[in-house]
Amino acid sequence: MKINASAVSLNVDDVAASARFLTAHFGFTEDMSADGFVSLVRPDTGMHVAFLRRGMDMLPEDQRHDHAAGLILAFEVDNLEAELARLQAEGVTITMPLRSEDWGERAFQVRDPNGVIIELLDWNAAASRQ
Repeated sequence: MKINASAVSLNVDDVAASARFLTAHFGFTEDMSADGFVSLVRPDTGMHVAFLRRGMDMLPEDQRHDHAAGLILAFEVDNLEAELARLQAEGVTITMPLRSEDWGERAFQVRDPNGVIIELLDWNAAASRQ
């Protein structure tokens, strides 16, 4: 199998609010949209993020009213502290403060207006080799 592209599709109540959050604070741009749907892209992520309005008939019956709960949209970044400072300066609420894990991950989290968790992280290479 050859995978040509990848995307994560999230069911939310307010598609426009989630799209604005990712474009304003994370540099995504709109690739395509329709009523109740938007696909966002950032060439350096290698993936698309799509938002679908909950309750849409085009979704299978058993998925129609699901929400993007329990999912973390994670992005590894080069300068975690700078991203934290930037988001705080932009007025974004940090919902999980910066922390370091024993396995070498350092991360903090925010939530978009629909409650989608977005995590920015980096890896402490020395700690991850122990």
